Amino acid sequence: MSLLPPTGSLIPVDAPFSAAQESWLAGFIAGIAAAGRRASGSAPTTTIDVLFGTQTGNAEFLADELVAGAKARGLGGRATALDAVTPEQLAGMSHVLVVTSTYGEGEMPDNAGLFWEAVQATTVPRLEGLQYAVLGLGDTSYDEFCQAGKLLDTRFEQLGATRIHDRVDCDVDFEDPAALWSAAVLDRLAAEAGAQPGASVADAGAGAPVTAAGGAGASRASRPGSQWNKRNPFPSRLAVNRLLSSPRSAKEIRHYEFDLADSGIAYSAGDALAVVPVNDEVFVGELLEQVGANGGEELDGQPIVDLLRTDREIRTPSKDLVADLVQRAPASELAAVVAHGDKHELDRWLWGRDVLDLLRDAGPAAPGLDELLPNLRPLQARQYSISSSPLAHPDRIHLTIASVRYGDPHRMYAGVASTFLADRVSPDGTVDVYLQPNASFGVPADDSAPMIMIGPGTGIAPFRGFLHERAASGATGRNWLFFGDQHRETDFVYEDELTELQEQGVLDRLDLAFSRDQAEKVYVQTRMLEQASELYAWLEDGGHVYVCGDASRMAKDVESALLSVIASRRGRGDDDAQSYLADMRRGKRYVRDVY
Repeated sequence: MSLLPPTGSLIPVDAPFSAAQESWLAGFIAGIAAAGRRASGSAPTTTIDVLFGTQTGNAEFLADELVAGAKARGLGGRATALDAVTPEQLAGMSHVLVVTSTYGEGEMPDNAGLFWEAVQATTVPRLEGLQYAVLGLGDTSYDEFCQAGKLLDTRFEQLGATRIHDRVDCDVDFEDPAALWSAAVLDRLAAEAGAQPGASVADAGAGAPVTAAGGAGASRASRPGSQWNKRNPFPSRLAVNRLLSSPRSAKEIRHYEFDLADSGIAYSAGDALAVVPVNDEVFVGELLEQVGANGGEELDGQPIVDLLRTDREIRTPSKDLVADLVQRAPASELAAVVAHGDKHELDRWLWGRDVLDLLRDAGPAAPGLDELLPNLRPLQARQYSISSSPLAHPDRIHLTIASVRYGDPHRMYAGVASTFLADRVSPDGTVDVYLQPNASFGVPADDSAPMIMIGPGTGIAPFRGFLHERAASGATGRNWLFFGDQHRETDFVYEDELTELQEQGVLDRLDLAFSRDQAEKVYVQTRMLEQASELYAWLEDGGHVYVCGDASRMAKDVESALLSVIASRRGRGDDDAQSYLADMRRGKRYVRDVY
């Protein structure tokens, strides 16, 4: 059976957008109407099941807003993670809206993988009685753009469900297209149900008042300080910029503290902070020189030099730029690599190269400024796991970041945001930031539950926050941290803090893996396997497992080790271990923050 997806629609971000006041008024009226129906004892005639697959929290946020919008229109609504729904439960639903991100190269996000496996089974129930629509979140810089949404959309259709609205695939600036899709779908469902069509764009996240009118509860949009967002970041004072790793380390890991002042931002341990970077002026100058511009040019009244500093991604080449350069310079090295048709070879060739490298490779055929600008993607904020707890540090957010630097004396390269913070923000200077909540990644709700944290390198960031949270709340659950890096002498970040937490009885176990301190490399997964009996005992005692860090290798190796631990202790084979871990996922006892 073919799983090739149908073509989805991609709504441009400059599509018409309702005024905030009109959206609020529409939602307010709809909320009153819905409240009147509830008061008269009239239950909603249609219930919308919003199923979400999320990696960083965006899809879950949109799901909550969809439920709010449904309730504002007099419909019933509930949001559920995809992995929490069985095929049998799905077959019993009448109206389903799916909101899902795509993880990595076309994979399902962590809380949707089990659902996807289940609905591919030959015994899965038919869905002829179900109406559905899919919203995909993704990034066009990846080849498998919004692939998770495309696959689910196709599979629902194959199982006989009726599509009530075309799928929409959103790029990283998802807010406007998601809002338009949400309004269109909900208005249609409300009209078909004979309910009150009311709120439109704001239901999908453009404004908190509709959320309140819809009665969705404490969604992200209604959090204190939620007025600070991608469109309106908070100018936070960078209060601390401190080197954590040794100057002799091969890495440069820094500790940052952002002053929240009177912003009202309320964060949770496990959330992320989005940092809005500014490109390096020196690199901007080199790029302008390469395209024969002097920097005094303007676009729509904005100086080009400012546009390149604050609005365009000038380090990582876009797919559109690669395609344009191949066409312009068919004899270039890039064109030769692309001609082979090997995606992995192209990825290897592009790794470490930036826009300037590609322009130089194209030689005289390289585009000028006017031709280059349309092929530069918007400069995006960078998200970092928060390494503090609001119970311990309510007025500041801490980040733990490795500065990206590589190259040679002839050409040095630098990470956009990491070196912006490290080098170009003056002491007590301001940085534009906004909160990225992650409701699925936090300390256990049960204070007595054991917590197992696996985070090498800067993956320790959220777990520092978790430990501070446990200490401040007086939680009684045991805490076990697996941490590692290259060398203990130079890379043991937060050593003093972790030692103190051990002495206080907060950190019960600390297993360290410094890979290059001995002839044979040792990693966190090595320590997990060494402690298999004790680790399994913690799992059997209700332990929650958290993983943070590199997705491409570390997270996969850690999961493999975890499965090995379970299989060896239970003695029932690999399928049983997979089922055991799947149950942990469903119970939110195995969660990851990987990138």
